[in-house]
Amino acid sequence: MKPQERIAIIGVAGLLVAGFVYSQIYIHKRNREELEEIARELAYTWKQELDLDHEQTLLMEDVIIAYTIRKNEVLNSGVNEDSLIRRLQAIQRNEHKKLKKFLTEAQFEKYIKVNKNLTRKA
Repeated sequence: MKPQERIAIIGVAGLLVAGFVYSQIYIHKRNREELEEIARELAYTWKQELDLDHEQTLLMEDVIIAYTIRKNEVLNSGVNEDSLIRRLQAIQRNEHKKLKKFLTEAQFEKYIKVNKNLTRKA
């Protein structure tokens, strides 16, 4: 193979890789924007339900985003059911620790109660 042909093949391969990377970044960005929009809506719902102030609402939005991403990673990991349950429970424990840092005790208890009711309905 001639050097010019090798350069052409490498160039085409580079363009394909660049296109793939760009498409992944675009898809990730779009998914992230959708997640942020949903998190904003959920945080607003919790704001009303728990009577959160502005700062608590922003923190709630951050927690929703962070822990939704973690839960989705575990759900998509393909691990067996027992491991999946243990990992999700660990994530939930960490999420609750994070929430306790900025919610009052009454707000946290109400959050747990409402969340249980929502889980039972689903």
